[in-house]
Amino acid sequence: MNRKERYQFILEHFRKERPHVTTELEFGSVFQLLCATVLSAQCTDKRINQVTPALFKAYPDAKSMAEATEDDLLFYIKSVSYPNSKARHLVAMSQAIVRDFGGEVPDDMKQLMTLPGVGRKTANVIQAVAFGRSAIAVDTHVFRVSHRLGLVPATADTPLKVELTLKKYIPAEEQADAHHWLLLHGRYICQSRTPHCEQCPFDSFCPKQIEGSKISR
Repeated sequence: MNRKERYQFILEHFRKERPHVTTELEFGSVFQLLCATVLSAQCTDKRINQVTPALFKAYPDAKSMAEATEDDLLFYIKSVSYPNSKARHLVAMSQAIVRDFGGEVPDDMKQLMTLPGVGRKTANVIQAVAFGRSAIAVDTHVFRVSHRLGLVPATADTPLKVELTLKKYIPAEEQADAHHWLLLHGRYICQSRTPHCEQCPFDSFCPKQIEGSKISR
């Protein structure tokens, strides 16, 4: 099965089984989605959903969070990974949104990436989930699954290279869904340490023995 055929089979499966999916993060506005996405780096969505209700009740928008201190936010997010740096990013990010964008999260990719704590992956999440744009955010799950299933070549050794390869094969109108299809497949089935191959609908043609695939990643 060549790469194009892999895409056809995998995309067709997800179209039938998960016609439309979105983030598991809970939020009430674009700003809250941005905060939750920043907090979710190297942390589970489950943990983030446990801390954000109280955080967003206290600081529901950029203006209120811009007036907070790092210690103020740390009280709410101390149980997430890297809480000190994330508190610092949230305060600086909120201040930049108020100062540079009138308190509203910008919908432009380049402008999003000027915000403290916002990299390409986070900006792509906002583009896809909040603004409905054709975007694929490559996190550790998407990166791993893309390699394990042979969707990208071994030379796609950075998140950007994986993103560009996926966008080459996946129709623009399905890219936002495809990000979550691959992410959820990696989160619940094609896990890093103990993949549940017996539950995988792609196990029959998974390139397990290829270097850089299921065995080595």
